[in-house]
Amino acid sequence: MWERLLDRFLRGMFVADQIRVTYPSGNTVVYGPDTGKNVGLTIKDARTLRELCLQPELAMGEAYMDARITLDDTTLDDLMEALIRNRDAGQLSTWLRATDWARYFMRSIIQRNAPGRSKQNVAHHYDISDDLYRLFLDADMQYSCAYFPTDDTSLEDAQIAKKALIARKLCLEPDMHVLDIGCGWGGMALTLARDHGVRVTGITLSENQLATARKRAEAEGLADRVTFRLQDYRHEKATYDRIVSVGMLEHVGVPNYGTYFDKVAELLAPDGVALIHTIGRSAPPMSHSQWINKYIFPGGYVPSLSELAPALESSGLWQTDIEIWRLHYAKTLRHWRQRFEANVDQIRGMYDDRFVRMFRYYLTVCILAFEHQAQAVYHVQLAHRRDAVPLTRDYLYPFKEQSQTQSTSRAAE
Repeated sequence: MWERLLDRFLRGMFVADQIRVTYPSGNTVVYGPDTGKNVGLTIKDARTLRELCLQPELAMGEAYMDARITLDDTTLDDLMEALIRNRDAGQLSTWLRATDWARYFMRSIIQRNAPGRSKQNVAHHYDISDDLYRLFLDADMQYSCAYFPTDDTSLEDAQIAKKALIARKLCLEPDMHVLDIGCGWGGMALTLARDHGVRVTGITLSENQLATARKRAEAEGLADRVTFRLQDYRHEKATYDRIVSVGMLEHVGVPNYGTYFDKVAELLAPDGVALIHTIGRSAPPMSHSQWINKYIFPGGYVPSLSELAPALESSGLWQTDIEIWRLHYAKTLRHWRQRFEANVDQIRGMYDDRFVRMFRYYLTVCILAFEHQAQAVYHVQLAHRRDAVPLTRDYLYPFKEQSQTQSTSRAAE
């Protein structure tokens, strides 16, 4: 029965590429036109067959992790790209459309993310081991989208460029007090204190990240200017000249957007500036990945701008700038995956084959989401006053301005 159901599903779905499926029975069937990619896989057992019919997105990830699905003369990139493209182009069954809509409308329940639950969600991903992240992140351990001014910019330089651009958007002045919501391993806070002479308070829900950030502040002689605390953003009471939050809004959850932006407004000084860096969806909202939710980021969600807009508007803050980064995260993720694969034997020794396949699958589907779906990165700059930042964006690109000035000067000579 399950083979017949999956057969019917794939015949309706594959319209742009061709997939060759070997079933547990040994039967091999080819679906789709011989026009785009040609990919192949083997389904090893009846359990996987059944799960693919009922919950295909979750089942695909789990079966790859467990090696219950294997690839036949195919890369994981090509297989997942073909599945994404044909899911969007082909005909999905009524059952799958209904379950997608059900998960979409259950967001308010799934993503309540009260403080206790938020801490558990953070620990699931960030408290597994700093040693793992050191093997594929840059030296500053920036676990968020880098900024690539050129195609050949290195990961290290792209992360430096990201922090420098954020600093310019914050319009920092010496001795300002900055709040870093979701400060990670402390790289942003330490950079702002060291390079711009500000004081920074970083808050996180990750005990591993807190310990590492504090050690780094001591080692760099910045403990007198940077303070790190284990704290939920909802419990903060002080007022700050500047607020920065990088890669944290994705963990807030749809029901809490109003609370989040109201808190930013409450904590931000009357002439202050805030910069929120978050993954976003440049398309209407949709249900989040079941597999990512279960294995990588419990309680996480990628918002559409339309979901953020009501909370932004009701907060009373001015949206002084909104910038959209398109392929920068895809480039970042490809650097991470390359480093992950270069260290895969060491990672396998720390964990096991299943963990390696899980993390490889995670990095791969995220790359393809930014390359072939509607995912991007939003930079939302906020302020109480409309004139808190310059009225043009020239201040964000001093190197470009300097280069143009020099070119004009040379031409005049």
